[in-house]
Amino acid sequence: MNTKSRRKGAPRRALPLRDRAPGSVLLCAVLAAACGPAPPSGQAELSSRDAESVAEALHPEAGEAIARLRSPFCPGLMLEVCPTREAEALRDSIQMGAAEGLSADSLVEWMIAGHGEEYRAWPKRSGAGLLAWVAPPLALLMGLAVVVVVLRRLRGRETGVAGSGGLSDEEQARLDEAMAELEAMEDLQ
Repeated sequence: MNTKSRRKGAPRRALPLRDRAPGSVLLCAVLAAACGPAPPSGQAELSSRDAESVAEALHPEAGEAIARLRSPFCPGLMLEVCPTREAEALRDSIQMGAAEGLSADSLVEWMIAGHGEEYRAWPKRSGAGLLAWVAPPLALLMGLAVVVVVLRRLRGRETGVAGSGGLSDEEQARLDEAMAELEAMEDLQ
């Protein structure tokens, strides 16, 4: 469309997408991505807080309990770093329980009772959880023992083959004779 041929005051028609410059389409896509939805307010609040001041404000029992829990609101994150409002409310509830005198163990059990065993960051040290603490070191020790036994057997075979105690006197004499012939042939060359 020629800008000279357009009349003053005539409404401007929108160009079809194929006639627009490719750069303007790219610019629109970048602007749309940049102006996307804002992060949840809990995340903005968490990023604006100083992590050390939050840790200092926590009751020691609450801090220990929070460090031993995964977040039920943020899959794969610990409760102490989950940025949602729900996680913040749960941390506040744990803080209030600690201020009332509850221990870290009882706070963890309270949260697990309300949300489920899968949010415990570390397995219990009793019952079925004890297996999770005992099995890996036992498997490591058993593997180490197998390696030691295999290496000793391999080394025992090598020393048995390399030793000359397995030759009879007749075989030793023939070997010495063959070695003397070999040395004589080398001297001739």
